[in-house]
Parts: sequence; C-alpha cells; structure tokens
Amino acid sequence: MLSLSSAQQASCGYADTLREILQQPQTWQETAKRLTDPTVRDSLQQALSPPPSHVVLTGSGSSMYIGECLAPLLQRAIGVPVQAIAAGTLLTHWRDVLPPGEGLLISLARSGDSPESASVVSRLLADAPGYRHLVITCNAAGKLATNYRHEPRVTVLVLDERTNDRSLVMTSSFTNLLLAGMGLAKQGQNGTWPATVDSMASSVQSLFDTQADALASMADGDFSSVLYLGSGGALGAAHEAALKMLEMTTGAVITRAETYLGLRHGPMSSIDEKTLVVAFLSSDQAVRAYEYDLLRELSRKRLGTTRVLVGTDIAKDMLGPHDLAVELADPADDDAGLLLLADVVVGQLLAFFRCLKLGQKPDTPSQGVLTRVVEHFPIHQDREGA
Repeated sequence: MLSLSSAQQASCGYADTLREILQQPQTWQETAKRLTDPTVRDSLQQALSPPPSHVVLTGSGSSMYIGECLAPLLQRAIGVPVQAIAAGTLLTHWRDVLPPGEGLLISLARSGDSPESASVVSRLLADAPGYRHLVITCNAAGKLATNYRHEPRVTVLVLDERTNDRSLVMTSSFTNLLLAGMGLAKQGQNGTWPATVDSMASSVQSLFDTQADALASMADGDFSSVLYLGSGGALGAAHEAALKMLEMTTGAVITRAETYLGLRHGPMSSIDEKTLVVAFLSSDQAVRAYEYDLLRELSRKRLGTTRVLVGTDIAKDMLGPHDLAVELADPADDDAGLLLLADVVVGQLLAFFRCLKLGQKPDTPSQGVLTRVVEHFPIHQDREGA
C-alpha cells in the first residue's frame, strides 16, 4: 500500500486515512514538546489556577470518547472530581447535568466547528459565569479557536495543523487531543514525560512495522460483529474503536463496547460464533485479574470467534491458536494512561483494513451520509430562554 504514489492512494480512497494513522507517533512527540513550550505552559497553568473545584470534559462523537478516556486519569492526577459530559447534553440539559459552582470546562474538538461546540461555550459563558474554559482543538481557524480571543475566561490550545485530519474519521486528531489532555496532569512537573511519550511513540511505530500484517489478517476474518472491552478509561478507547469500525464499514459490522464486569449483565448474550473480541488490557494487575476471569469465562462458554488482546506482558494461556497478542512497552505507573493511545491505534487499524476488505474507501466511507464536520443545525433557546 505504501509503495503506491499519493495520487494512486487517493484514487483507492485511503490516502488521507493511512497517512493520518501512520503519522501518529511523530505527531505525539510534537504535541508533548508543545506542552513544554514556556508560553503554552504559562497559558495552561493560568487556565488551571486557582485549581477548579471540579472539571468537566466535553465534546461530540469521538471527542466525547476522549473525555471518557481522560476523566479517570485527570481525577487521579489533580485530585478533584472530573467527569465527561457530551456537548449535545450540555446544550440541551446543562442545568440538569453541569455541576454547580466554580469549575473548568475543557472542550475537545478536531475542527471546533460542530454546531454544538461553540454554542455550549457561549451559553455557559453567559449562564454559568463561575466556569472557566479551556479549548483544545486541532483547527486554528475553527470557531472554538477564534470566537473567544477577547474573552479572559477562555484559554485556547491549538495543536499542530497535521493533527487536523482531512479524512472523515478522526485518527491522529483523537490521539493527539487525548495526549494533550493527559499533559494537563503534568503541568508544573519537571519530570520526563516527553521522553516517556517518545518511548510510547517508538512502541507504536514498532507495532506498525511488525504487526500491521497480523492485524490486517484479523480484520480479514469471518466475523460480522466486534466486541471491544475496556476497564476504566479504556472504556473510552473501546467506544472509539467501536465507532471507527462502525464508521469505516458503514454499519456492515455490528459493534459494541463494554466493560469486562459489565458484560455479564446482559450484553454477553449478544456474543456468537461470528463475534471478534478485542480486549484492551489494564496494566494494573488487580484490574487485569478481573479481565482475565472474564476472558476465561468466554472461553469456557465458547463465546466469540478469534481475539485480539492488547496490553503489556500478556499471559500466553489467554491466547487461543488463532488469537493475536499486541504486546506494548510497559510505561511507569504514572504514565500508564499512554497505553490508551496504542489501544486506539489498534482499533483504527482493524477498522481501516476491514473497510478495505469490504471494498469501501476509508477516506469517505459513508458515501455522503456523514460529513467531516456535522452539518449546521439551528441552536434553539432552552426552556428558560437562555
């Protein structure tokens, strides 16, 4: 695939998506460096000071799943309640779901031009004045990046232009927004975080170099549905991987994302002999024990077809003869969240290769049903006239 020219790749319908998937290790290094730039660091520290009483992460679609990944990581790091709330829910029900008082709203967006994105910030600036705002976006020209230049309660962080994916689906934009959010927990620390990011980037580059063919083979398998499993913040990665497969196959593959413990409470009944199981494994050994218990139960009940297991130090007895283990470098405990980047990348590759298997085009898989930026829709006043 890479041997074809850019024009040939474009004619096959995957030039943007393939480039944007493969550029991720390099762009992560750029994002990590950007967060250590003195000007950026000072701006972020100002946004986080004084420390908020609570933090809300918001976005739409994939950007909401970034918030799901980030919420537990940030809460542990900064010691205040952190939750993810979809931008659409804030637009329609902010009085019911937004924690009262003085907080920080972090808006995550690739383009920053989705109708609800800026509308939420504008509404809360007017009606929830106790909130400060931090925008993290990939698009310097988007509404989120440009509409609030003179508003002192809004801080904007724009990532490298390369992360503003041209493909319909979010790939490098997702992981770089996620990484930037993780970097908030490192503000004020001298640490070796950029070097740790470099190590994870090398690990994922090795994945591209050595396991892309194996993932392509798994994506070529005889399955009609995929179950993605994740614990804690990895549930957000599972939701994102499920969405990527759904988007890139235009619904031809049925997807579901669940926690390991939640699967027993009904969703296990949906697994059959045509279900591929993709398991994002925790690096926390106590959590991993629960995950292994569930995988053994699936084996005992003969549920699912082949499996893709993603994690560090994967036990050999968890693998069947046709299963695939994607082994990752083991970061320090404080940086274990970086493993979520690799989880998401594995989901991207499986979806990309399945899309090609079905004869579709990863750059524009929905044939006009979906657009790269959600089409304009009217913003209505809420029930109290805000």
